[in-house]
Amino acid sequence: MQQPSPSEETANLLARLSNRPGVQGTLILSRDTGTIVRSSGLVTEEEEVEGEVVPPGSSGGQTNGVDNEGKNKGTRKAEDVARLVWKFVQSAGTMVEELNGESDEAKLLRVRTKKNELVVVPDSKFLLVVIHDTPPA
Repeated sequence: MQQPSPSEETANLLARLSNRPGVQGTLILSRDTGTIVRSSGLVTEEEEVEGEVVPPGSSGGQTNGVDNEGKNKGTRKAEDVARLVWKFVQSAGTMVEELNGESDEAKLLRVRTKKNELVVVPDSKFLLVVIHDTPPA
């Protein structure tokens, strides 16, 4: 069965988000299964097999989450991020249901670490994930 694709408006939003300063990558995941529908800025397993090292949309100064100086930027492969985010959204959904009942749901999830920040916007069919650099304090 073919995975439903996001609307053209969503694709345009993803392209605009990918070009914002500090954005390391974006993902659109299936809400039901967590599979990647579309991604930008992160290396996928397919690209790794094909021998591509530089994430799409990057300037070439960063390879698989490591910049030219060898410092880890905190990003991983798209499949790893997708799996972790999907599990996080499932757990957050369970927490919200237990707190407020089944009639409520999470609308925005944001996780900030020392290395980066993830913003997850759940939708009825998809999860939009934006990964960007943590701004200096």
